[in-house]
Amino acid sequence: MCGGFTCSKNALIALNILYVMIGFLLIGVGVYARAASVVTNLPIVGGILACGVILICISMLGLAGAVKHHQVMLFFYMIILFMLFLIQFSIASSCLAVNSMQQQQFAEHGWKTVPPQLRKQVQDSFLCCGFNGTTTSVANINSNTNDEEPSCEIINRECCVNSKDPLCHCEPCGPLLEGKIDYAFKLCGGLGIFFSFTEVLAVFLARRYRNQHDPCYLPARAVFPHNYQY
Repeated sequence: MCGGFTCSKNALIALNILYVMIGFLLIGVGVYARAASVVTNLPIVGGILACGVILICISMLGLAGAVKHHQVMLFFYMIILFMLFLIQFSIASSCLAVNSMQQQQFAEHGWKTVPPQLRKQVQDSFLCCGFNGTTTSVANINSNTNDEEPSCEIINRECCVNSKDPLCHCEPCGPLLEGKIDYAFKLCGGLGIFFSFTEVLAVFLARRYRNQHDPCYLPARAVFPHNYQY
């Protein structure tokens, strides 16, 4: 019978093994999103990465509880997994709800917080200068006094090597990173919401399995019948 004790046990074990792989997938997606955004600080994406780590830990608890049919482990497994569902669903929804203006605000904040060496590396890789037009002009004006913003002189020469315009300069880095940032948010949000609904299934399955009777367990009356009077 598929709804029996053995079927529920095997289904819960298989589901938690799947969650271990999903947890590593969420960690990989979070790491990729951070790497794809290059210099931007994406705390929402970091939340998805944290959910992946927590999901792996909870899956280990669920595996132990499913194998042993441990009532206390299964109880805490259900509670923590449901809380993780709420957190993961909220973070994933926030990733999908962030508009382009908010993404630019996250990106600009990240550009200001990273070290100047990393900004220079991004400028050399993308042949861009500064984060936006305002940042670029300010950096060029204050290139001798502001050591927080890397100089754009070498980059501008590379961008304008074939140009005869004396006012030629490189494009800002913000628009070049916009597509990568948007892809990072959409990827984390989509995967986070998709896998969060399976966690609700695991909660109901664990509740059902926890309340089922283990057929291998024999009560004391059956083991020691001579101790009981009828």
